[in-house]
Order: sequence, then structure tokens, then C-alpha cells
Amino acid sequence: MNTIHGALIAIATLSLSQPLLADVKLGVDAWQQGDYAKAIAEWRPLAEAGDPDAQFNMGQAYKLGRGVSPDLTAAIQWYRKAAAQGHMRAEDNLGLCLFQQGDRAAAMPYLERAAARGDSRAQYIFGTALFNGDLVEKDWVRAYALMTRASAAGLSQANTSLQQMNKYISSDQREQAKTLAAQMERDKGVQLASAPARTESAGPAGRPASSPIRTARIPPTHTPERAEAPKVKTSPPPQPAPTPTAAPARVPVGAWRVQLGAFSADTRARAMWTQLTGKVRGLSSYQSYFVKADGITRLQAGPLGSSADAMRLCAQIRSAGADCLPKKN
Repeated sequence: MNTIHGALIAIATLSLSQPLLADVKLGVDAWQQGDYAKAIAEWRPLAEAGDPDAQFNMGQAYKLGRGVSPDLTAAIQWYRKAAAQGHMRAEDNLGLCLFQQGDRAAAMPYLERAAARGDSRAQYIFGTALFNGDLVEKDWVRAYALMTRASAAGLSQANTSLQQMNKYISSDQREQAKTLAAQMERDKGVQLASAPARTESAGPAGRPASSPIRTARIPPTHTPERAEAPKVKTSPPPQPAPTPTAAPARVPVGAWRVQLGAFSADTRARAMWTQLTGKVRGLSSYQSYFVKADGITRLQAGPLGSSADAMRLCAQIRSAGADCLPKKN
């Protein structure tokens, strides 16, 4: 894969969680105004004191090189601290960064869980590993299902991989994979792996000790594979620059979305998503939805936790010259 792109304060008691969260919000406000140095100054002492949202935001800053020099190792260390406290977005980013850094064995458990939660980049990478049998047991049905979900989310590299997979898997496997992909969409956020998360022992550099990777496996079909598949080439998935979070981001659900238009052709909806994610900062960190009904494809993004969040996102989108409508599911 190609390379993807403060002083301590005294904390008197553990009862200061509300002021801490408020200060994280001050950092987010500074970040959104482009004052990255001020954002870092707000977040660093809170992150060092153990606030998971501040830790996640510090990881974002080091990954993107805003307010600090780009440092993937430092980003991984902050993501790891937040993930250990149940911050799911930090865990998703941790897996992607470990993979980018070349520590693929350590990345796989995180990528598997991120794929189960619906992260399209993780679905693309983990699906490729399953198809090739790289670090995980080969499972073409599950690989095709994950790649189908990544493709449906608009990841162009997944389309290319699906075309390659079609040359090797049987029609029965393809049908099973389509059924599984639909089940994944219904159960998004439910872990598919039966094994619990690893307990990691970090060394001086914060790298986890390696351990065997075990994944849940769908029962194999009785249709034999026609030939040993060549390696599916993985071109780098796009790396959006998601904005940091102010409130706890431990539950990746919400009752609100924003609607960006209704189109007679699905291709136009996908083209609009690609165009807007290139113009609206942070939009690509949300899930895209292509809701089809009565011959119309409605382009939506989310989830968002409240109408206020949806209205703020719509304001950003409208400032880029596009229509936007908050919508409750």
C-alpha cells in the first residue's frame, strides 16, 4: 500500500469530566476555524489526562499534520490509547494506520471489526486479504460480500477488485456473497468475528506483540474453486481527512442524515458524492447512502446524532454551492 497521508495541566479530581469535554469542544471550534495550534493546545493536556475524544483528535492531528508535524507513529499511539477506552472511530483509524505502516498482522483484527461496522476502506482491505488468504484464512464468499459493500459505498477500487474476483469465483459463491452482503448491511455494527479482541502488550515503540490471527469463517461451498486465484492488487483506498470530534463518539449511530439530492440515475448520485467529498471538508468521514425508491436515487450522508449536527453539516455543504436537507430516519 502507498503511504497515506502543550504543557501538562493539573487535574484536581476525576469529577471534572464536564469541563474536560467542554475544553475538547473549544479545540474543535479552533480546528474548524483553521487555528490548529490552539486546537492542539486545548487537546494535548486533556489527552494526556486520559480523555478518549482528545486522544482521538490528537491522533487525527498527527495523521494529517495539522498543528504538529505529520507523524504516523504518534498518531497510532494516540489512536491506540483512545481505542483502549472503547472509542470506535479511533479503533477504525488505528487499523488503517497500522496497515499503512506495514504492520499488517497487527492491523487485521482492527480492520475486521471496522469492516463489520461498515467502514468501506476496511471492507476493501480486509476483503482483499480474505480473497488472497493473506494473514487470514481464505474465504471467497465473505471477501466478495465485503467488496460488494465497499463498492456500494462508492469506493472505486472495490469496483475494480470485484471485476477481478468475478473471473474466479463460481456463480453459487457469488449468490451466497450477495445474500451475505445484504445481511451485513442490515446488521451493520454487529461484529462478525467470533474471537474477542486481542490483549496487546506494547513495547517501547508502542507496537503490539504479534499473535496468530483467527477469523470467523462462513462454511465453504461444495463448488470447487476453478483455479488458484492470483493476488488481487490493492490500490490505496482514498484517505479522507475526517474532522475531530468534540462529544464522545463511542456509538456509531444516529437518527439523522442529510439529503444531498434526488437523481433519476444512480451514477449521477455517486458522481455528486465524489464531487462533494472533494469540496466539503470532513464530509468523506460520514457514510454515504444511496436510497432507491420509485426509480429515484436519493443521496444521503450520516449518521448524525441530532438535528443541530445535521444543520451544521448542511451549512457547510450549502456554502460549497450544493443543496442540503436535514432528514430524520
